[in-house]
Amino acid sequence: MKEEKLYFDNGNGVKLWGILSHGTGRTQGPLIILCHGFTTQKNNSTNLALTEILNRKDISTFRFDFFGHGESGGKFEHITISEGANDILSAIAFLKGRGYSKLGLFGSSFGGICSLMAASKTDDLFLLVLKAPVSDYRAKRRESMGEEGIKKWKEDGYYIHINSKGERSRLNYSFYEDFDTNIAYDIAKDITIPTLIVHGDQDESVPIGQSRKTASLLPDCQMVIVAGADHRFTNPKHFQEMIMAISNFILKKFKK
Repeated sequence: MKEEKLYFDNGNGVKLWGILSHGTGRTQGPLIILCHGFTTQKNNSTNLALTEILNRKDISTFRFDFFGHGESGGKFEHITISEGANDILSAIAFLKGRGYSKLGLFGSSFGGICSLMAASKTDDLFLLVLKAPVSDYRAKRRESMGEEGIKKWKEDGYYIHINSKGERSRLNYSFYEDFDTNIAYDIAKDITIPTLIVHGDQDESVPIGQSRKTASLLPDCQMVIVAGADHRFTNPKHFQEMIMAISNFILKKFKK
């Protein structure tokens, strides 16, 4: 496996960093773009596991850090779904410029909704894979924060987000305002490429009902429900089931 660290521009002068990885075969053959979740980064366990499996089958991967995440530029507090979708479209343009023409897209959670929005705006993708994607962030935030929490967020202009590791980050109200134009149900019919959604039925963060609804609206979608799995597929058995479902789907589609 050969890896190359690269950066590309998000279109607004901000550098986004990624890692291009491929096996010993063609270096400009099929490629999957890997998009991480909220407050995580490109080298998470899912991205690394998929990279290892796909590279062995001569499918390249490109995992990158969203704006305000990992090694990429920008302040986390300014992140929005629109910015994330734009980051993906910028990555697609960057990879096409390097000679890659058969591109697939994988997105997890926040990366999932960003991938859905990006896929609805481009004809350059061959397939789409989503792991526990958010489809409607507005509903998710209202449930987790309540009306009073949302009201205070608006009044203050920001709130302090605490991630799963206990790390605290400021997040502007613009993140919430951006939800209105980034609801997966509204654009699902525009995504006609083969799509897979994998979701755990014990997801405590993103209701599985969101994925069920999105899957019903996508013209060409399969859904795999992992029994007992939480949002992060923390049980090794559930994690392996998720990885195999995704990699098998990708390998099958690229063989056609």
